[in-house]
This record gives sequence, C-alpha cells and structure tokens, in this order.
Amino acid sequence: MLRAPLTDNIRILGTASSLLTTLGNPHNLSLLTSHLLTAPALWDRPDGVRTPLRLLSVFHSAVTTIVNHHSDVRWNKAPKLEPGQHPVGGGLSLDDWIRAIVAGADERSQRWKHLIVLGGLLIGIGSLEEQGMDLYWASAMRKLVEVALVKATNLALAEVRERHEADGLGGQTITLVLNHAFGCLADVERAQLDYDLLLPVLIGTAYYSSEGFQSAYFLGGLDLDVRVTQAGKLDWSTRSSSYRQVDNILNRPLVASMGPLSRIIAHAVEHVRNPWIIQTMMDDLASFSRALTTQWRQIKFSDIEPAEEAAHLDEEALHRSTPQLWKLLKAALFATTVILRGVFTRTLGDRALAGDAIAPMLASQALHTLRHLYFITSRLGPASFSQHTFVYLVAIDILAAYPNHTDKFLKSIAPQQLGQIPRHPLDRILDLYFLNTSEHFTLILSPATNEDLLVASAVPYLAAGENKHMLPVFEAAHSVMLAVLSAPQSAEITAKHLPFYIDALFSVFPHNLSPRQFRLAFKTLMRVTAPPSVLSATQPDLPATLLELVFHRALTAPSEPLPPDETALALQGSDAPPPALSEQAVLALTLIDALPMLPIPLLEEWLPLCADLLNQIHDHDMRESVKSRYWEVLVSGEMDAERSGTAVTWWTTRGGRDLVLFGREGLEHGMMSGALPVEDRTVRESKL
Repeated sequence: MLRAPLTDNIRILGTASSLLTTLGNPHNLSLLTSHLLTAPALWDRPDGVRTPLRLLSVFHSAVTTIVNHHSDVRWNKAPKLEPGQHPVGGGLSLDDWIRAIVAGADERSQRWKHLIVLGGLLIGIGSLEEQGMDLYWASAMRKLVEVALVKATNLALAEVRERHEADGLGGQTITLVLNHAFGCLADVERAQLDYDLLLPVLIGTAYYSSEGFQSAYFLGGLDLDVRVTQAGKLDWSTRSSSYRQVDNILNRPLVASMGPLSRIIAHAVEHVRNPWIIQTMMDDLASFSRALTTQWRQIKFSDIEPAEEAAHLDEEALHRSTPQLWKLLKAALFATTVILRGVFTRTLGDRALAGDAIAPMLASQALHTLRHLYFITSRLGPASFSQHTFVYLVAIDILAAYPNHTDKFLKSIAPQQLGQIPRHPLDRILDLYFLNTSEHFTLILSPATNEDLLVASAVPYLAAGENKHMLPVFEAAHSVMLAVLSAPQSAEITAKHLPFYIDALFSVFPHNLSPRQFRLAFKTLMRVTAPPSVLSATQPDLPATLLELVFHRALTAPSEPLPPDETALALQGSDAPPPALSEQAVLALTLIDALPMLPIPLLEEWLPLCADLLNQIHDHDMRESVKSRYWEVLVSGEMDAERSGTAVTWWTTRGGRDLVLFGREGLEHGMMSGALPVEDRTVRESKL
C-alpha cells in the first residue's frame, strides 16, 4: 500500500473490510491485518484520530459479519452458497478467525496500534450482545480478547510514556479505543489497567491535544473575525475561519463523545494508586480553566451581559454562530465537573487524599477551577445540574475545616478593587462567584476578614442603582451581609453596620431585591436583633423598630402585582406558578415570617396588627395567599411551645380567628373590628 489521498484510503479500507470476511487462510488474514497497521498510505499522513477510528470501524464491521454468520449457522439460518461464492470467514471458526486477526498485531507496528484491532473485535461482539443476541458460545473468546486488550493497553501506555507521545497520536488512539471499548470490559479486567499511566494520557488528550480542547486556545483568534455592523451590533460569520475551527472541534471524535470520555477519566481518578497524580491533574484542570477565562476576556462577546445579547448581537451571531461556541464551552464545563466529581468521590473514601496535606489543596484547586468556568455556569444556573452542586458543596465542606487555607483562598479570589462595582461583565460574574462562595465561610473566618473582605465586597452592591440584569449579584451581596451579621463572632460588626444595612435593605426593595430575598433578609435581621442574641442586650427596642418600619410602609405600599421571581419559580419545582403578589402583600408576609422570633409581649402586640394588615389587602387571591401563610406559621411548628400557647390564646379567646378569617367583611361594611351594626348602635344611642 502506497501513500494515497483520503478517497483512495476509504476505498482501500472498504476492500480490506471485505477481504477480512472472505479470506480463508489464517496467514493471509494476519498479513492483511499487519499491512493495515503499517501501511504508509494510512499512517504517513494520518487524519488525526479519524484514521484509527476508520480502522476501528473496519475490524468492528468484520467481526460483526463473522459473528452474525456463525450465529445463523448454529440456528440453521445461513443461506446456501451460490457456485463460486466464498463462505463468510473463509470457512474458519470464530476462534480461528479472531486468532488469525490478532496475530497480525505484531512487532512490526507500534503497540498502541494493536488496540485498534483488539478494540474493534471487542466492540463488535459487545454491541451484538447489547442488541440481545445470545453469544454464550463466543464468551470464552470474548474473554480472551478482553484480557488481550487490557494487556495491550498497559504495554502501549508504557511505550507512549517512554517515547513521550502522551499527547501525540499514540496517546490519542489509546484514548479513542478505550472510550469506545471501556463499557465492554468486565470489572475484573478494568481493575488490571495501569491507571497511573492512563490518567495523564486521558487528560492530555482531552484538554491539551489537537484532538481535544487545545489548551483553550481555540478562543485566541476568534475576536479577529468579530465585526461591528452598521447598526452597531456584533457579527460573527459562520463563514469565518474561527467559526469553522469551533465547528471542527465540536465534530472531533473525542470532543463529540466527551461525556463518556469524562466518565472514564473520573473512573481512572478513582482507581489511580499514586494520589499525587491526582494533584497534578488538578493543576492541569486549573491551568486549562484559567486559560479559558483569560481567552474569553479578550473577545468582544465578553463585554455583553448575557441578558442583553439580543440587543447587541447580529441575527447570525445570535442564532447560529455563538450557540455553537457556547455548546463547546458547555462541553468543557460538563466534562470538568464530572472529573472533579470523581476526585471528591475518591477523596471521601481515601485516607491519603483526605489528609491535612492534600485535602485543602484539592478543595482550593477545585473551587479555583469552578471559578474560572463560572462565566459558563452562570448562564445555566449553578444549581441546574446536580454534579456541579455536589462538587461545589463538597469542596466548600472540606475547605471549611481549614480556616487558614480558607482565608488564603478567599483573599486570592476577592475583587481586585474593593468598594466599587467593576464595569466589565466578567468581573461582575467573578464577584458573584466570590460572594456566593464566601457566604459559606463566615462562621470560621475572623471578624477582621469578615469585615475587611466580605463586607467591603458586598457594600457596593447593597444600595446600587436599579439594574434588573444584576439582580443575582445584588442578592448575593445581601446574603453575604446577612451571613456576616449572623455569625456569633460578629457582634461588633453587626452593631457597626446594621443601620446602614437596614437603610439599604428598605431602599432597594422591590427594584433590586426579590420578594424572596427581602423576606429572608428581614427574617435574618429579626433573628440577629431579637433575644437571646448579643445585640438585643444593648438594643432591646430594635426588633419593634424594624417591625414598625415594615408595617407603616405596608400601609401605603403599591397594590399592583410585582414581576414574577424567576429564582422562586425555579426553587418551587412545580408547574403551577405561585400567585402574583404586590409589594403590600410581600411586606405583610414579611411581618408574618417574623412572628416566631418575637418575644412574648411583642408577639401579643403584633398578632392582631398582622391580621389588620392582612385585611388591608384588596386583591382576593393575594389576601388568601397571605392568610394561608399566617395559618401555616400558627400551626406548622415554627413557633416554640410558649409562643404557640400565646398564639392559641389569641386565636380562640381574643378574637384572632374572626379577625383573620372574617376581618375583611367588617372593613367592607365600613366598620372597625368589634364594632356594632348600624341598627344596634341606633337603639343603644336612643336609650342613652
């Protein structure tokens, strides 16, 4: 076989596939296999992993034909041969045919090429079994092929390492074959793989090779092809070279099957013997994600808020080219998340990785990696896929056990310029990640770090101007502030910053703060200021003051429905949307939420006041929603025994029931609660 163009190679492989199923001389089968693995026409100018993939398909197709034929023979379904027609498999038995094919994978070809032969045979048999074909008679030969594939893989890995070809075609072919054949290997055979050698090859191929994500540098030249149209919008043509590159990457065999490949990498992580290999891999993932973020910052698309893309992107860029780019970026995100899940699955059960020397480093590296990928994650929603949630929370839990490492980590990802909102959307996304993450560590951080780092980062967002696209980071800032104020070691910080925060809280609702977040914030403030908190000893009137602020604002608050809270809808998890609420209804719910935390004298005062406010709501559906919440607070166990007794007394003997259930009827007749009807009042006045 001489060097030939691609079309000739395809024709050659088609001929070879036919010959493999018709030759009857084992020596010829071995010779043909050997030629396929060494032919200059195929290997002098290989088309990346597409060349071994085509050969893999040849052996897969051949063994499928042979197995189907022998199965038909066993069930007397094989057609009779016509005169001059060659029998399938040349009349050889399945065992003899497979041995002849495997014998062609000899010393004349590199060991990693042998995997193409063994992998193709195993995949062919395994796929037929998955289709329900009864191949019990071929199980012994399949077992031999499995053993041979594992041994060949280990030998090929050693050869690739010795020749420094981990990122070359040898390592890529090993990755390709295992990505297709791994599901066909029994657990006992998988355990024999040398994962210490395999893991670096898989990572290098997936993230750094020309058949994977190319070290994230596929974004490097993209900005040169982004044009500004006459309408001032950005256009990225599907005819540009950078778009074709992105499209080609998506169609690469390994990238197109990155889901199964990432699961194999995660499996390798869980079974490597040397734990330091995992730490090296974590460095590689962090380096890749950092490069991806750096490249993203350099292109014009990063200057656009995700919610404003329709206004800033041309039609072709909006609907055709950028969706492909985001598809590729999401593939990198999902693959990395699956691998990190494997890391922490291993860490939770491995004494070496869970030790004080490695565990905090792994957690920090994982959180750094997730931070660099957050510009992708934030478009999906961090809680939109469970594996990301698992990795994120486990890393936080591990790091929280090491306060010094936590302090160092948070300072490394904190906003570069504290006290101001950055202009670039990517910097605001990174601020959002910092705020969401730091919220989990307020209990273990020193008061100085809580104030100088967390509070300083949150303050600019607390009372920022109205911008509906920045609502998530506004809410994250409020969550951080509340977490700091709630920390037991933050009593002095609370006394210092509480007046400012209260003012900011009431000034941003409902424009820059959702009803859900406002209710949570106020409930937290009540918990911080009410007994037995430290602050209540020096500011005993603060809870009553906060309640009065909400009550008097509710009396004059707008009654028009607020826009739906997207986050609340997502958390609800139900197809039926919750009823729309006005600002007045939300404020009433806020007061009702606070009832279980009030001291008894204050509770007795505010039970009827909340009922009066409930009856001020004109809209029937809104009023019923608030009434339902009121009843839930009274009976669901949110109150302790003493407060529950006070509530029961008020409900049964002090007019609470009538005030909550029928108080609105009295208002509609122009009477205060407890007033006499008009006719009774007239009789009484005549007697006087």
